[in-house]
Amino acid sequence: MKVGILALQGDVREHAEALTELGADVVRVRVPDDLAGVDALVLPGGESTTMSLLLQSSGLFEPLAERLTDGMPAFGTCAGMILLATEVLDGRPDQRSFGVIDLAVRRNAFGRQVDSFEASLDVAGVSGGPVPAVFIRAPFVERAGPDVEVLATVDDHPVLCRQGPVLTAAFHPELSGDLRLHSLFLGGL
Repeated sequence: MKVGILALQGDVREHAEALTELGADVVRVRVPDDLAGVDALVLPGGESTTMSLLLQSSGLFEPLAERLTDGMPAFGTCAGMILLATEVLDGRPDQRSFGVIDLAVRRNAFGRQVDSFEASLDVAGVSGGPVPAVFIRAPFVERAGPDVEVLATVDDHPVLCRQGPVLTAAFHPELSGDLRLHSLFLGGL
């Protein structure tokens, strides 16, 4: 299985290590040609407006939008959640998202960098006890559509959601050392 990681900015190395440990063939996606043969894509944390601009300047936005609309599985973490959502609240007017999971996401909703925190989440469908979650300038979901499955919440806000082949996390599972959410994503492929 070939899993791409959007490698324009963010926690690329950490996701690559987790996926490789689980047996995936990892490809760093920087230009449209890198999408060839990719079965699924991870959109890592980073800065969502910067990533949106880099998607445009690299020529990746349109080919990636087409693949996602056609049903390519995706796992978006933090900024990746924002990029996959149908609605971005508090975003720049020129910020684009792919709109493949029916979420309204508020950027930096849990606070600034100094407000970063860790939590233990009970995740629906994941055994082995609570899942550690690292929240850094994290978004949260203001609205989840009727077809979105909410897998975990913090303070009544969905922070882990799935709709069809798309999984999103408001946090950074790649920083916790726990591979269960990457395994959950790969298990759905």
